[in-house]
Amino acid sequence: MAFGWGIVSTGMHPENKIAPAINDANDARLVAVYSRDQGRADDFAARHKADAAYSSLDNLLADSRVDAVFISSPNSLHAGQAIQAAEAGKHVLCEKPMTTTLEDAVAMVRACRDRGVKLGVGFELRHNPGHILARDLVADGTLGRITMAQGQWGFGSRGQEVFPPREGLRQWWDDPVAIGGASTLMGTGVHVMDLLRFVLGQEIVEVAAITDGQTANRPLEQIAALSLRFSSGTLGTLVCGRLLPDTRNDLAIYGINGRFTTRETVWEAQKGEIEVLSDTVNRAESYPDNYLGNFIAQTEDFQQAVVEDREPAATGVDGLRVVETTLAAIESARSGRIVGVEAVEV
Repeated sequence: MAFGWGIVSTGMHPENKIAPAINDANDARLVAVYSRDQGRADDFAARHKADAAYSSLDNLLADSRVDAVFISSPNSLHAGQAIQAAEAGKHVLCEKPMTTTLEDAVAMVRACRDRGVKLGVGFELRHNPGHILARDLVADGTLGRITMAQGQWGFGSRGQEVFPPREGLRQWWDDPVAIGGASTLMGTGVHVMDLLRFVLGQEIVEVAAITDGQTANRPLEQIAALSLRFSSGTLGTLVCGRLLPDTRNDLAIYGINGRFTTRETVWEAQKGEIEVLSDTVNRAESYPDNYLGNFIAQTEDFQQAVVEDREPAATGVDGLRVVETTLAAIESARSGRIVGVEAVEV
């Protein structure tokens, strides 16, 4: 039987990516969708051919056809809804950032573990084939000891410097509490944090962040630059922002024996170019633009994790580690200090 999905929230991300990816994935079925507004739920269900539409999360979680939920609500709601889903016996794939507080992240991981359900996080960049190749090259020593890693995901429009307040269902993006105390860091920065962790197989242990926000007058930033130290000594940089028109969203890994670089792979769509130059491997590849490719792969991986009783590509602990790093970056931007990242054991 097809794997039954329920979607929590009817925003742009599930509209444009998650629901279409579920409908295109192998052995997947979009069973139900939840919105606080029944009309929105009905409209979304009709557009994406879901079997049911609910304005009560309890009712969606009571639907026996739902095996797992994808949570794409405002950031501050993730933990409560995920814990509620776990208590109902549903597996959870949660949009990033997993939570906005450390306490919520720990509670979410423990609730899913204690209830015996899988917890995954929507870090779809792990499914780009170029990034998987980079991880393999690092792991097998092709590049030698890694000294520097750089990642960037930013965008913008020429001439645009002031962003008008968001309206309607997107107003929470301008609410420091709902979004979690950071804007572009939460939007794309967390993806790059996780991608660097994924490729290097190392944890971030120190962060120094400079942003144009995190002040009393401007609590939410639009651009950020981070310096990172990793657990095995690698240094790194991370750039994200909405003031970078004509940018390149790239990844670069430098080792003693070679380098791995990309062009336009750090993006939601599965696309881009990679180049490897080393003592033993020299190759270049390009990947055609596949808008839903990363999300279809993410959906299928999570389903297989449930069927095979293994961890998904991005686990709840991965989500927790990124929450820890993001909170450290926010503290660094506010204080002007280098901040250590302490890993909580769960």
